Amino acid sequence: MNQFDLYGLRQHFQDQRILLCFNGPISRSLIEELGNALKNYMEAERIEADSITDVFGIYIEMTQNIRHYAARHGYAENDAAATVVIGTDERGRYVIEAGNRVESTDGKWLVERVQGLAGMDAAELKAAYKQQLRAPRDEGGVSGAGLGLIDMARRASEPLSANLQDDGTSRSFFSLRAIV
Repeated sequence: MNQFDLYGLRQHFQDQRILLCFNGPISRSLIEELGNALKNYMEAERIEADSITDVFGIYIEMTQNIRHYAARHGYAENDAAATVVIGTDERGRYVIEAGNRVESTDGKWLVERVQGLAGMDAAELKAAYKQQLRAPRDEGGVSGAGLGLIDMARRASEPLSANLQDDGTSRSFFSLRAIV
C-alpha cells in the first residue's frame, strides 16, 4: 500500500468543509459510533437542537437504508460498502450525502422517486407522509423509499437530490444529498 498524503487529504477536507467522511463496509455498530461522533461534534459547536436532530435523523436514515439494501440483496462486503460525507456549505448549512452500489433498475427508480419528492412543497410532503403511513404494509413485500425518504425530504431545508452513475455492469452507484 502506498503512503497517503494525509496532510493533503486534511487540507482537501478543510477546503471542502467536510466534518465526517467514511468509505467502506457499514455495520449497525459503525452507524451508531459515527452518529454519536456527529452528535457530539454538533453539541460541542452549540448547534441548535432541532438542527442536530434533523442532521442526525437524515444520517441514520441514509446509512440504515444502505445497510438494509445490501443485506436484502445479499451483497458481498465490497458491494455492501457505503460512502458517507457530512459537511457544511458556504452558507453554514449541513450537507449530508451518502451513496452505495445498487442494481441499476433500482437506482433509476430511486432517482425518479427523489425527483418526485423534490417537486413537492411542505404541505404535499406532509400529505404524502400521512398517506404512506396509512398505506397497508405487504408483509412479504420489499420495503424501501417510503416513509424514511419522505421524512428526509421533510427535514431538509432544500429539496433532496440524487445521482446515479453507471459503472458498466448491472449495478450503478446511487448517491443521495440532503441539506439542513
